[in-house]
Amino acid sequence: MKAIIVTIGDEILLGQILDTNSRYAAAALARLGIETVKMLSVSDTPAQIRAAADDALSAADVVIFTGGLGPTRDDLTKKTLAEYFGTRLVFNEQAYTWVEQFVSHYPKGSMNEYNKNQAMLPEKCTLLRNRKGTACGMWFERDGKVLVSLPGVPFEAEYLIKEEVAPRLEKRLAGDLLKYKMLTVYDVPESDLAMSLQHFENRLPSGMALAYLPSAGFVRLRLTAKAQAVKKLEACWQDLLKALQGRRFTLAEHGAVEDIFAREIAALGVTVATAESCTGGNVAHLITAAAGASRYFLGGVVAYANEVKEHVLGVRAEDLQKYGAVSECVALQMACGVRERMGADFAVSTTGIAGPDGGTAEKPVGTVWIAVAGPQGARAQKFHFSATRERNIAKASVKALELLLEAVKHGRQSNMV
Repeated sequence: MKAIIVTIGDEILLGQILDTNSRYAAAALARLGIETVKMLSVSDTPAQIRAAADDALSAADVVIFTGGLGPTRDDLTKKTLAEYFGTRLVFNEQAYTWVEQFVSHYPKGSMNEYNKNQAMLPEKCTLLRNRKGTACGMWFERDGKVLVSLPGVPFEAEYLIKEEVAPRLEKRLAGDLLKYKMLTVYDVPESDLAMSLQHFENRLPSGMALAYLPSAGFVRLRLTAKAQAVKKLEACWQDLLKALQGRRFTLAEHGAVEDIFAREIAALGVTVATAESCTGGNVAHLITAAAGASRYFLGGVVAYANEVKEHVLGVRAEDLQKYGAVSECVALQMACGVRERMGADFAVSTTGIAGPDGGTAEKPVGTVWIAVAGPQGARAQKFHFSATRERNIAKASVKALELLLEAVKHGRQSNMV
């Protein structure tokens, strides 16, 4: 199946907001084995919305719209799609109840005419309940194809994709004989991984394909089988595992390191803390993005300035002066300091040069020290990531979680100092 994602709104075309909905939707579709072949943004006008629907439905099996479902006059998607699919807007009692329940948490009097208008919905569509806002998602079908319209607010769109859209699409795929399996490979560039798997890919039967989904610090591999090739999926999967021998990988289907960390650290029953310089709190963000993080994450310190490293984390001033903030001894003291102050079982620290400035011949941009401290002591490792600030922060954060989880699982008794 092929998909097209359309974002609606002048604020996107004017560069006033960043479109994260397309990225999230494409990733969710990819996990289902649905290939996104196009993404486009259009203005919030009936003509542009209709043209986008025509274009998308002519070229794809699944179309996802986001945006234009708000209660104000400039939100025209709902009315335009109702006309496009030959239906009309009617008052929906169920939707009204949902809106009432949602706004009941607001101060008194907030159920106004604009909120009530959110219950005016296309008569012929399947409503998708939005528990994060007042705008329902809408599911239309025509000639075996699906068009889903979702609100543009990112956390609302993401909720509906995860809880409503993806499960419905997965049920449809079951009847189309499409199956896939996924794993995640760490610490290898996508191009190097592809080179090593050329022989495996060349031997894949018709109807089966290997997709590469790279991210900072890891690459997800998706092996997808269609039609008759479904019968050969397990055998090819075992061949793929053999081809990856010698590399570090996990069979976790949703294999981002933060997802694995959340699952495994919760099961291990320990507490953790973070001390961050170059990652600016991103490690703590990844940890707390998972529900239930309060069970094991005690807190973190963003120690960007040397004064904070010294006075909050207890890093020795003479070491900062002699070795610099980006050094092994400072990383170790940061990890030990935050572990002691937070009372955590384990702690991780990051200190480095994210860039684009600040690098030297001895410590170029991308140099990062990461340390982990635990009951048996502490250990630090030096890394050289990239010349790009965003990638350095992302890669260092992922690596910090990897090392922290590894330390928790294995104790690192043999290499502690």
